[in-house]
Amino acid sequence: MNSNRTLTIKLLALLILSLLSFSTNYAQENDQNKYPLLEDVQTLDGIIKAYYEVISGPGGQARDWKRDASLHHPNAFIAMTGKNKKQNPYIVAQSLAEYHESFGTPKNGFFEYEIHREVNHFGNITHVWSTYETKKENNGPVTARGINSIQLYNDGTRWWILSWIFDSERPDNPIPKKQT
Repeated sequence: MNSNRTLTIKLLALLILSLLSFSTNYAQENDQNKYPLLEDVQTLDGIIKAYYEVISGPGGQARDWKRDASLHHPNAFIAMTGKNKKQNPYIVAQSLAEYHESFGTPKNGFFEYEIHREVNHFGNITHVWSTYETKKENNGPVTARGINSIQLYNDGTRWWILSWIFDSERPDNPIPKKQT
């Protein structure tokens, strides 16, 4: 009878461990399957809205890079351009992962909003000129403006961001009147 009790305890322990393992694996798979959110990738408006949401937030708050990655094609290309302090043009080109690493967790708040959009479609590809404003606080004063040039692809079931490049407004590079 003692050996039956020991066997029962061992089987019960094995069952509990199996259930714990299953629930941990299920939770991990469920987290991985969380993205992309359908509302993010089903429409052009949805993906542009998500594009701005993932980058925005208060200082000290990590951004949701898993959500951001779900918006972008795995081989997405990111570029930033402008002028350095000597007024020479520059460009920084990188992968999405490199961009995430360089952005990090900002010390100050960073909120970016679309204020104007121009869209051109051809077949499965779309180009969006998206004029933006940035703020340090959600409802604070505008601290910068610029234009994102975003290239997207629709595979028939969802939208993908293939690449984007931006340039900031500055005295020698004002936002064109038609873009505001």
